[in-house]
Parts: sequence; C-alpha cells; structure tokens
Amino acid sequence: MSKMKTKSGAKKRFKLTATGKIKAGQTGKRHGMIKRTPKQIRNKRGQVTLSPQDARIVKKYLPNGL
Repeated sequence: MSKMKTKSGAKKRFKLTATGKIKAGQTGKRHGMIKRTPKQIRNKRGQVTLSPQDARIVKKYLPNGL
C-alpha cells in the first residue's frame, strides 16, 4: 500500500499544535477591508484554534501530523 499524501492546500493553511489542536488563520481578511470597522480588522489578526467538529475534518487532510 502506498503512503498517504498530505493535501498541499491543507499544509499551507493549517498548523497542528503540540496538544493536537488545529490552528488556522482568521476568516474575512482577504478583501473588502473598507467596509469593515477598524475593530473588526484588529480582532481578525493572528490565528484561532478550530472547533472540534472542523478539526476532525481537517485532520483527515493531514495524515502526517504537520
């Protein structure tokens, strides 16, 4: 049986923490900043940990535990 390959899109978007949680960038920061308040833009900085439901889906794409 061949090795399981990591989805290349997933390895660019998600990171695995030491405890096994998945970190991802905030949504809503790609374009359209003019219509967002400065508070919204400020609060969207950095990364967040995904909910357990979403993390279960993403972990399928990261078999090597990147």
